[in-house]
Amino acid sequence: MLSDTLFRVPRANGLQLLQRRGDGDARELTTRRLRLEAEGVESFHAADEETVVVLQQGRGVFEAAGHRWPVSRTGVFVERATALYVPPDRRLTVRAETSLEAILFSTPAAPGGDVVLVPPESVHPAARGRDGYSREVHDLLVSDSHVHRLMVGETFNPPGHWSSFPPHKHDGRDGEPKLEEAYYYRIDPAHGFATQMLYTADGEAVSHVVRDGDVVLLPYGYHPVSSPPGYRLYYLWALAGAERKLALHEDPAHRWIHDARDA
Repeated sequence: MLSDTLFRVPRANGLQLLQRRGDGDARELTTRRLRLEAEGVESFHAADEETVVVLQQGRGVFEAAGHRWPVSRTGVFVERATALYVPPDRRLTVRAETSLEAILFSTPAAPGGDVVLVPPESVHPAARGRDGYSREVHDLLVSDSHVHRLMVGETFNPPGHWSSFPPHKHDGRDGEPKLEEAYYYRIDPAHGFATQMLYTADGEAVSHVVRDGDVVLLPYGYHPVSSPPGYRLYYLWALAGAERKLALHEDPAHRWIHDARDA
């Protein structure tokens, strides 16, 4: 049910499970958060799942498949991301030099493939929307040839703006590819909030007040999100499903906004 799609796990050191495939409506995605203090070390291994790791903040080293990459990010609102693709059955080790936080998305995938790092200089911002629904999108691993099933990126909302707008979905009910999605939220200042809506054409609906560090699973339906005045919103998104194709179906009732002079 859409009402069971908000996951709020207080931050703690180590590798934290935020939401898991197989629980509730989650068919594809598992989300974890890694937090380490300076000099902390953590390893992760998924035999049958591929994983994308996105650094949120801190400085340290990512190690996998014999490779070693120094990584750093002051914060999601300050610097562009570093992301690492880890194929199934490859061990990831993270060594923190300062306090560090990263998010891991995993989904079942066929074996094989190479570990691939996406550095900040390879992240290219794209402007989307206009006026009150303008935002910035950073595709991290979406159309590359390395990842089997996951698609991962970031969206940045200015204060008071909407995104995932006009409302869209990708649940396959109108011929678009069937994809499950998860959002991981950051808010600046961190004590703020945002609103995540989920609704369907047949009347099922829920709205979540999301806080910094929350996850919302988007198993089906339209899912617009808004940030209140004074608070910047970031959400890290991951999709997986029937095919690796980022296609969507917009709510026909709201497509007119594309042609409106004063949106």
